[in-house]
Amino acid sequence: MNLPPLTPATLIRRYKRFLADCALASGEIITVHCPNSGSMRSCAEPGQPILISLSGNPKRKLPWTWELYWSGASWVCINTQRPNAVVAEAIAAGDIPALQNYAQLRREVPYGSHERVDVLLSSEGRPPCYVEVKSCTLLEEDGVIRFPDAVSSRALRHLGALTEVVRGGGRAVMLFLIGREDGRGFAPADAIDPAYGKALRRARTDGVEILAYRTRLSPDKISLSVAEPLLF
Repeated sequence: MNLPPLTPATLIRRYKRFLADCALASGEIITVHCPNSGSMRSCAEPGQPILISLSGNPKRKLPWTWELYWSGASWVCINTQRPNAVVAEAIAAGDIPALQNYAQLRREVPYGSHERVDVLLSSEGRPPCYVEVKSCTLLEEDGVIRFPDAVSSRALRHLGALTEVVRGGGRAVMLFLIGREDGRGFAPADAIDPAYGKALRRARTDGVEILAYRTRLSPDKISLSVAEPLLF
């Protein structure tokens, strides 16, 4: 997917989950919206370059949005609103072999107990395929990309909903989209959220399919790259 025009800045601090202060090249200090509710461990170090976008909505309290962070080795997509679109585009283009040959793709479809699945795939004569997408940015010291970067009851709930899909005769996929190009492999962050790691393994045993894909990032585009090995 193409990104809007981005402006370089330097991160000063991220705080209150959805706020960040940064310095523009002119020296002006501004507060930007941080569209990421996680801890952002390994992608929020003060002093690092970031890229921000300007909203065209005059009613927004904070006109700027933080999009990318430079880790020193890779751009990192911290905007959790981007991965769903990246995955939907990749599925439509046939770039994910396990999700090919479906006639219809819909997004944000209600299912389960008050949930909305990120992508629903359907074709006549095939069970529906429910795809949840999780944005992964956490790079641990062992070089492995992990999820989540903070305890997440919502992510745990999604695993339960996908398991119910399988029990009802449908197909369920949990797709982890790695929003950085450094690191290798994917595994749950057991040290941060052991309950999620346990639930992910149980969901896989119960028939939920687990996929992990790398992204290719540049200041103007985010696209799907290669499948990443599961290390759990």
